[in-house]
Amino acid sequence: MNIDFAEVEHQVPGLRFSALAVDLDDDTVVFAHHPDLVLSTASIGKIFLLHRLLTEVDRGERSLEDTVTRRPVEYIEDSGLWYLLQADTLSLYDVAALIGAVSDNAATNTLCRVIGLPVVQEHTRELGYRDSGLDDIVRWPRPAGAPPRLSHATATELVRFVRRTVLAEDLTPASADTLQRWLGAGMDLSMVASGFHLDPLAHYDYDRDVWLWNKTGTNSSVRADIGLVMSPTRRIAYAVVANWTRGADEREPAMDAMRRAGDVMRSRLAEG
Repeated sequence: MNIDFAEVEHQVPGLRFSALAVDLDDDTVVFAHHPDLVLSTASIGKIFLLHRLLTEVDRGERSLEDTVTRRPVEYIEDSGLWYLLQADTLSLYDVAALIGAVSDNAATNTLCRVIGLPVVQEHTRELGYRDSGLDDIVRWPRPAGAPPRLSHATATELVRFVRRTVLAEDLTPASADTLQRWLGAGMDLSMVASGFHLDPLAHYDYDRDVWLWNKTGTNSSVRADIGLVMSPTRRIAYAVVANWTRGADEREPAMDAMRRAGDVMRSRLAEG
């Protein structure tokens, strides 16, 4: 089983993919298509914000028990839950858990204010990510003069991020585990992860010998999904990003291709 991203792009002019999946235990490339192409990644860049938070925890500069109060300017609807909750003050742990589980926009903006967006951007560069990063806070509508996208990345660098998180290469093992747990609560399994047929509310454990954590990004011209899927014997780090021409709506062919990418990885896991 395979997925021909080039054929999908040929059939749908204006649709572009950056995709990569690597078996972490033998470094086999499961699939790859323009993995170094820089594309818009919507909410994917929030992973760098979470990583910076945990880096500061590892350095003893913050505690996840510290509390923060959201400001009215940080309130934003759509993605998230905090805008529906009565509590204005949460622990940093809970704010980060909301970002991991439901890509919470209000929580993202509050945490960006606490840590500082320039700090997150410099941290991302220091980690060696030259073509990926969080470009802005969440704004809607996006005003003139604001960065044109929330985040950008390549599949190569996103897979590197997943690998380094799994292996705790730049976080302590406890913090790397915490980051994976936050992302393991992610409720969006509509893209690549749909190929695994998992419970969208409970997949951070084996279900028919498949365990998943992931982060997605979505807007009117972007679909993106990165993460780790594993069986008892294999671990696959993946990133699939789809962009299409603004004003068009190519989500169906994009989502179909992403689902097939999940099927390919599911077959790989079944090889044992």
